[in-house]
Amino acid sequence: MSRTRIHNVRVFDGERTLAATAADEVVLEGGLVTEVGSGAHGPFDAEFDGRGGTLLPGLVDAHTHVFDGSLAEALRHGVTTELDMFCPPRPLTRHRRLAAARDDVADLRSAGILATAPGGHPLQLLKDLPGDVLDPADIPEFDFVTDPAQAPAFVAARRAEGSDYLKLVIDDGATHDTDLPSMTLPVAQALTAAAHAAGLRVVAHAITAAEAHRALDAGVDGLAHVWADLAPQDPRSRRLAERIRAQGAFVVSTLVWFETLTTRRTPAPGGCAHPGDLANAVGALRALHAAGAAVLAGTDANPFAPAHGAALHRELQLLTEAGLGAEEALAAATAVPARHLGLTDRGRIAPGLRADLLLTEGDPTRDVHALTALTAVWRGGVRTTIRTTP
Repeated sequence: MSRTRIHNVRVFDGERTLAATAADEVVLEGGLVTEVGSGAHGPFDAEFDGRGGTLLPGLVDAHTHVFDGSLAEALRHGVTTELDMFCPPRPLTRHRRLAAARDDVADLRSAGILATAPGGHPLQLLKDLPGDVLDPADIPEFDFVTDPAQAPAFVAARRAEGSDYLKLVIDDGATHDTDLPSMTLPVAQALTAAAHAAGLRVVAHAITAAEAHRALDAGVDGLAHVWADLAPQDPRSRRLAERIRAQGAFVVSTLVWFETLTTRRTPAPGGCAHPGDLANAVGALRALHAAGAAVLAGTDANPFAPAHGAALHRELQLLTEAGLGAEEALAAATAVPARHLGLTDRGRIAPGLRADLLLTEGDPTRDVHALTALTAVWRGGVRTTIRTTP
């Protein structure tokens, strides 16, 4: 197996920046990190001079929707793992094979088919997707769970399809300016219990504070978005954030998704914030940070906007603007999602872990904007040849 030495680098290990006197080089072998420190002994098959840049774990986008070209575009921006939150079976099979066979695309984990109420979100969106984005023949027949007794069979079907976690939708459409059927609490509780019994984590799509509370009542492990219906200083946000921390749940930020929605909307009368606007989402994020709740960086990237890869850079910028330190934001896109979604082989730079790495010219531990100046990306120990299409 070939050995690669990356030297003359500042190392952010996914949780903190290592002291320069203790670590300025990393050795890769067989797709893994084997040494982190100084003074590694050769011989080496390849050496890479980082020229004083910053080496950090490959980024993990904790909320995406994968379409053709998504995984290549993600890797081009240093996103080495995407956590897909809904993809139909036939395209998902194609994307999984691509991720397994190629080292110039991001790796992939997916919920596969999500659980929603009959007629619920996101069915109203699927019917409007252009045929060149999603072939109508690929839109699945959904298995709807309307009775808690149906939950074990639904979860068993998802496991048989290879789902890595369960995604369920609790959304009445209020923040989409529509009225949608929403999953009942008994059904959400039954699905969560069945998933946990099968060894799957559960992530809930919820957009309002009330929906988030219902998801927490069901016992989910995490929320796929921050809530965005409460004004930034509303004390109910603080109480919800404290509940999330107390239950040990996590929240995927998706601020860039709310930013995208906000820029598309006609401003609300009188200058008031729309129930789904970015200002409210930022308020929820600030409450979560103050409460010490786990925040995972995610974008809700899709074939339109936000864009795969680049959107995660913007997400980290929004997180720091909302009050997270640069290292906290980077951890939210590396070690934190790996820990909460069971990705035990990645998310940090440490011996024995997967060599998913990226190198920047500057210091993103001080200013996350430095992520836009990528020097190199390694996926599974392979320095990738970046392409714009798979």
